[in-house]
Amino acid sequence: MSDLRNKVLELQTHLQSVIVGQEDLIKKMLIALLSSGHILLEGAPGLAKTKAIKTLASSISASFNRIQFTPDLLPSDITGSDIYLAAENKFDFKKGPVFANFVLADEINRAPAKVQSALLEAMAEHQVSVGGKIYHLPDLFMVMATQNPIEHEGTYNLPEAQLDRFLMYVKIDQPDAKAEKEILRLVRAEDMACGEDKECWEKEKKQYQKMSIEEVLGAQQEVLRVHTSEEVENYIVALVMATRHPEKYNGALKDVVRYGASPRATIALDRCAKANAWLEGRDYVTPEDIHAVCYDVLRHRLILSFEALAENMSPDEVISSLLSVVPLP
Repeated sequence: MSDLRNKVLELQTHLQSVIVGQEDLIKKMLIALLSSGHILLEGAPGLAKTKAIKTLASSISASFNRIQFTPDLLPSDITGSDIYLAAENKFDFKKGPVFANFVLADEINRAPAKVQSALLEAMAEHQVSVGGKIYHLPDLFMVMATQNPIEHEGTYNLPEAQLDRFLMYVKIDQPDAKAEKEILRLVRAEDMACGEDKECWEKEKKQYQKMSIEEVLGAQQEVLRVHTSEEVENYIVALVMATRHPEKYNGALKDVVRYGASPRATIALDRCAKANAWLEGRDYVTPEDIHAVCYDVLRHRLILSFEALAENMSPDEVISSLLSVVPLP
């Protein structure tokens, strides 16, 4: 077990001590981080989406900016803009909040498409173009976006091109009764400022040692060295091809998918499966690693037909059907 993996596991434990009842969310965030990708979180209000992202960013010695998306937001409010300096008779570029290691795009579907698209170049190329000049973003750069699936008034659906830039699209469920009770006690202890709460006081004494940017980048390099056999590669490709031609595997899925997953899905499945294997302590990828991440990688890359939508079929149901018919390696 490498020292870097120990560090990441310590980070995972630290996040679980702060964010209760969302172990799957925490693991998926770490997978996205280790895969050098961006993540979109969807869940009802109060499920600690924003808190989880802020806690992850604060647990690493890196810069963090939050952007609250609203209908009146402008693209320059994200990327920055050229400011004219009259005293010096020249323009100077003032960097926007996207210039950080971690960027929280809170309620990203509250802003119109032209604002959402301001993140496209940054997410894909790790750079921003303003006034004919290119400004590079940090080596460690991750966009973590949230959206609320309940309220649709005043929201704008993310275009397919924007969704495809996200490595993973994670849906968050409500916690169970046990986790809900832990949340209640944790919040009560925080409100008491650990004055008389012995358990909270013990947690405060154990200061978490933040990971450095160099350690995160080193962990990403270790993940890239995880081995993927040719048989597993063929399985990844077969799954993606099945999303484009599902009728070849299951006649009932004919005319269900209008557009299948893009080549980015193939790359994302490989990277996320490597990260999952690395977190599990293996230096090789298994089909189980692919199954662990395939829903989050594929669900936002499938565009269903009108017939499927009329029958209330979801992308997750299509993915489940494909997993049951695509032969394992």
